[in-house]
Amino acid sequence: MSALSEGLTQIVIPLASLVGIGFALLQWFLVSRVKLLSQDSSNGYKQKLIESDEEEEGINNLEISIKCTEIQHAISVGATSFLFTEYKYLGIFMCVFGAIIFLFLGSVKGFSTKSEPCTYSQGNTCKPALANAFFSTIAFLLGALTSVLSGYLGMKIATYANARTTLEARKGVGKAFITAFRSGAVMGFLLAANGLLVLYVSINLFKLYYGDDWEGLYESITGYGLGGSSMALFGRVGGGIYTKAADVGADLVGKVERNIPEDDPRNPAVIADNVGDNVGDIAGMGSDLFGSYAESSCAALFVASISSFGISHEFTAMSYPLLISSMGIVVCLITTLFATDLFEIKKVSDIEPSLKRQLLISTVLMTAGIAVVSFFALPSEFTLFNFGTEKEVKNWHLFFCVAIGLWAGLIIGYTTEYYTSNAYSPVQDVADACRTGAATNVIFGLALGYKSVIIPIFAIAIAIYVSFSLAAMYGIAVAALGMLSTIATGLAIDAYGPISDNAGGIAEMAGMSHKIRERTDALDAAGNTTAAIGKGFAIGSAALVSLALFGAYVSRAGIKTVDVLTPKAFIGLIVGAMLPYWFSAMTMKSVGSAALKMVEEVRRQFNTIPGLMEGRVKPDYANCVKISTDASLREMIPPGALVMLTPLIVGTLFGVETLAGVLAGALVSGVQVAISASNTGGAWDNAKKYIEAGVSEHAKSLGPKGSECHKAAVIGDTIGDPLKDTSGPSLNILIKLMAVESLVFAPFFAAHGGFLFKFI
Repeated sequence: MSALSEGLTQIVIPLASLVGIGFALLQWFLVSRVKLLSQDSSNGYKQKLIESDEEEEGINNLEISIKCTEIQHAISVGATSFLFTEYKYLGIFMCVFGAIIFLFLGSVKGFSTKSEPCTYSQGNTCKPALANAFFSTIAFLLGALTSVLSGYLGMKIATYANARTTLEARKGVGKAFITAFRSGAVMGFLLAANGLLVLYVSINLFKLYYGDDWEGLYESITGYGLGGSSMALFGRVGGGIYTKAADVGADLVGKVERNIPEDDPRNPAVIADNVGDNVGDIAGMGSDLFGSYAESSCAALFVASISSFGISHEFTAMSYPLLISSMGIVVCLITTLFATDLFEIKKVSDIEPSLKRQLLISTVLMTAGIAVVSFFALPSEFTLFNFGTEKEVKNWHLFFCVAIGLWAGLIIGYTTEYYTSNAYSPVQDVADACRTGAATNVIFGLALGYKSVIIPIFAIAIAIYVSFSLAAMYGIAVAALGMLSTIATGLAIDAYGPISDNAGGIAEMAGMSHKIRERTDALDAAGNTTAAIGKGFAIGSAALVSLALFGAYVSRAGIKTVDVLTPKAFIGLIVGAMLPYWFSAMTMKSVGSAALKMVEEVRRQFNTIPGLMEGRVKPDYANCVKISTDASLREMIPPGALVMLTPLIVGTLFGVETLAGVLAGALVSGVQVAISASNTGGAWDNAKKYIEAGVSEHAKSLGPKGSECHKAAVIGDTIGDPLKDTSGPSLNILIKLMAVESLVFAPFFAAHGGFLFKFI
């Protein structure tokens, strides 16, 4: 029996969620104290900036403050408009795919309403297959809605905070950092707490029907992960295409051809570029990490439901994954205080160490938290069903499983930082390669990306071996949960990047001083690295999550072993390994097609609008926003369809063994391609910023902005944009989504799949 009672567990989990939501609202309140401008009936505008002795000359410049407000409003309107249009399409998809889930799973037993004998709880009867179809569909819709809400809330707080960060930069880099980080924390805590609360409430509501049939209950709850990830896929791909089309168009024409600064208000694509940061790097990333959290939780719950404490109905032990997430919220709350209250950022060089310290502090504190939860929530010894065999597991085994996932995530994060930060030699070598042109820059960048895969793969491999040896597939599932247990902190430092990027863009467009722009550039450069770290976490956790889901799928489909020497499995393996390349080709070409239209439009405006280059007239920002919106909504459908239809087609036509091969192949190749793509793009971006900043003597020798060396760096950054913000981050969703979709549809594939082989 667990030391923690069921009644106390029922209090602790929702309480932790509410604490997380409350802390997010507190951070939002503190950000809101940085005032912009409000409408005044008597004189049009009145200024509402915090008074401070630290304010620099020009802080009360009303004209600049008005410009910041207007730019923020334009970005917010553009981002909201895009998301609402995207969500209309996704609403149709949700209804159609929900109907497919119900029809496929309902047909397993011919839509029978008769109870079935349980698979693992021998001698007992479980709820009918029709119930599984209905509740899986409900769980799918709940997961999808929570994912959409996560992305939308993140976008709203980011567009609320960007101009406030700009205004705070006039008082010092420390104040701007705190505003950006607190805004990121709002998103991090809202997402982590909402995801946990909705999952907890769903389980308790489903229990009202399922009662003691925990096997059926937790099988149907896997639809929650499917809903979260399917929305994340379209959010990541659509948002990624949007932001990179605008970014590439703005960079190629603005910086390379016209030799004007980044985010120059004369550039027609500049508003679309800033909107893209919010819909791709904020909304898409929020949905992505929510999907990872939902899937890892669902995988762990499903595997636990067929263990000894699942069959004996020990609610506290079953809720171990939810208690880990609850502890994570508390740990991240304490960790956030180190960045915002306990340590002060006094100079630019303090920014990146402060963000890295967040990762280390949260990992150390969470290790202690895992020990507490493992001791109180789990029986001292219990049994897991491992592919038909029984495995005895002790509670300290699971502590090590979660802890090794957590520390593997830290290693992946620090490795990603080493390969993408311009403070270290890999990125500086890429910048140095720009001396001889864009070609050598591209060669060095690709080599860096391939090399950056080595340490993360070894970390993932060790985590898999240790966790599987200790606790079979359940060990891998909770290791993935361990990597995501500090998701609130991970999201805070990840969202901080795009907020800082937008703040720099607003400073440039509002005509603020070079000194202010230097501060926002420093915030942005650190943000690029933290965004790369966030992607590293997402990809590493995706590998563990998809492997855990793979194990759950194999168990649910009734496969004893997956033998790659059989023709059915091997053809699946080789086709699955090809899918990430096919998917990357589609997303890269989509960005290229959209960027082509953007480049043509930006060139047209510069060539045909008199006085635009001189700054006497404003460009047509709206047309560029429309090009990005239309292109992203149109181009996100084919790669999304590839991912969603592959498991259905393979499972139905070729059967469960071939689908198992496809999942294994996609996992193995997808992780490698995703890590190298994300790190290559991040390195090219920071190599460009290294030259632009010109902090060291080496950097000064490569610059300044507008030099041939800088132009070569801009070209490398432009090539890397779709790699790091579209293809790379979307690939981790591909491997997770195919695995969870296969698990949800496993009963149908086991009953009716593989009919094509019956005729061969």
